[in-house]
Amino acid sequence: MKLLRAMREPLKYVQGKDALLKFKDEMGYMGSRWLFICSKSGYKACHDKIEQSFGDDSSYRRYEVFGGISSKGEIAKMKKIVEQDKIDAVVACGGGSAVDTAKATAYYTGKKVVIIPTVAATDAPCTGLSVIYNDDGSFDKYLFYPQNPDAVMVDSQVIADAPARFLIAGMGDALGTYFEGRASIRTESPSLEGTGITRAGMALAKLCYETLKNYGKQALAACENHVVTPALDAIIEANVYLSGVGADNVNCAAAHSFYNGLTALGGHSVPHGNCVAFGTLVQLTLEGATKEEFEDIQDFCLEVGLPVTLEELGVTTDEQIHTIAEHACVPGETIHNLAGDVTPDELYAAIVATNAQGEALLASKGEGSTAC
Repeated sequence: MKLLRAMREPLKYVQGKDALLKFKDEMGYMGSRWLFICSKSGYKACHDKIEQSFGDDSSYRRYEVFGGISSKGEIAKMKKIVEQDKIDAVVACGGGSAVDTAKATAYYTGKKVVIIPTVAATDAPCTGLSVIYNDDGSFDKYLFYPQNPDAVMVDSQVIADAPARFLIAGMGDALGTYFEGRASIRTESPSLEGTGITRAGMALAKLCYETLKNYGKQALAACENHVVTPALDAIIEANVYLSGVGADNVNCAAAHSFYNGLTALGGHSVPHGNCVAFGTLVQLTLEGATKEEFEDIQDFCLEVGLPVTLEELGVTTDEQIHTIAEHACVPGETIHNLAGDVTPDELYAAIVATNAQGEALLASKGEGSTAC
């Protein structure tokens, strides 16, 4: 029996310049006692606007700057606060770790959760899962939730004020959404949430890719100058909503497996999205994509500052490429969603060929690749 097809997404999504000034108006229905789990930068970026939104309202607000990672100990600490302070709703203000901590806290205490991302570097705000770590920083598990967040609120000015490298990384992460979804639906693979893939999910994934191509360069210019334009708003929506809801309702394939293989090298500091962008090119090589499609994606990467060579990812030896290929092909990796499957030898060849084409492209433009 085939899997039932399903769609999942946040119950509410709000985005715009100075959106946080409307936080109380948009989210007040959730209750009157609030816990805000903030990164240090998240507190600085969001606190004043949120407080202004409440005005003279007597709602209880507690702001906690969390410990930096979504660890079991940090989640237990936040759960205790929710119970002691009789909190109605938990709010994340920050990047991925603050988001994952707030999601887990709300889940374990049965409360509503609002996500306020302060960077558009990944699609985590809209997804129905968290990455949980042990207190020593080592990986513990992926925690899957029965539903996606109750609400996501994105203040476009907060994103514009963040370093542009985060927006670039978000575009890299979003770039893989359509191509990984296309590969997964070809093989009737389950979605990231374990259901059948819907046409609606694929439509969002495709719109994500089209938005990146149409507005990426303009959005980057706006972010570099800390201003909000229609192009920047379009890319924020692509990075956060279209990619998040798209990925949740399609699946990953070789692009994300390439990233997972890269992490096996240890100590790498290149952003997740940058690695996924190069992994997307590798996937296209594996699939035998046309010259036109491959070069179209290469050109987009160059246009917005995403890598097209291994050196830009800090990968410089043949041994490292073999290590990536071996770890990206272990059982359970999403690379196996590709038609015909992929062996480590085949992936190694695709990585080498993709890198060679990237080096040739940079040479033709008189550019040298720079290791991050």
